[in-house]
Amino acid sequence: MRAVSTPTFSRPAKPMIAPSILSADFANLAAEAAAVEGCDWLHVDVMDGHFVPNLTLGLPVVQSLLKATDIPFDCHLMIDDPGRWAPGYAEAGAYNVTFHAEATDDPIAVARDIRAAGGKAGLSVKPNTPIEPYLEILREFDTLLVMSVEPGFGGQSFIPGVLEKARIVRNLVDAGELQLVVEIDGGINLDTIEQAAAAGIDCFVAGSAVYNTADPGAAVQTLRNIATAVWQP
Repeated sequence: MRAVSTPTFSRPAKPMIAPSILSADFANLAAEAAAVEGCDWLHVDVMDGHFVPNLTLGLPVVQSLLKATDIPFDCHLMIDDPGRWAPGYAEAGAYNVTFHAEATDDPIAVARDIRAAGGKAGLSVKPNTPIEPYLEILREFDTLLVMSVEPGFGGQSFIPGVLEKARIVRNLVDAGELQLVVEIDGGINLDTIEQAAAAGIDCFVAGSAVYNTADPGAAVQTLRNIATAVWQP
């Protein structure tokens, strides 16, 4: 195990786009990763059929796909008992490993174990989960993932009310009280990314808006261009 790291933060020079392979062709994941080579992170949704009703891929698939691309992996664990499973994704080579605040009674311990295993630690909150109870512990994290749909399924409509959480955390980051990347996941597309960028989001997870297009790489750049127009570095 690697020594525990402390959060390091430098706001990215441009908005980050993280295509979600939940919307990709699962029979051809290596090629789907290659199709978005210009992205910043590859977002990998891990669902266990318990914390959320759907079931997707797990650690063996992540380990295999890591060998097929150099894009940093952003693993989003929608699972029960993240303390048991999350460090393994960091050990496998995932850059950022995010778990849900609602899935554990000790998020600080899970975050420290992820970072001890060599990864960045992310905390995610569902749309109806208030952010205020977690503001103090965000000092232990490298990423906050604000869910703008209910976790568990792709293709849902964006919930704009969650942007107030992003604004609260963005203000704390700008004031120097927190050091983390503010990320959003759910319903991000050509129509919604601008308002999310204006709220202070750094990293945008996009599934169908990337992979349900003729040119996923071009879709990544188009989304980035729209966000850049209103994004404040």
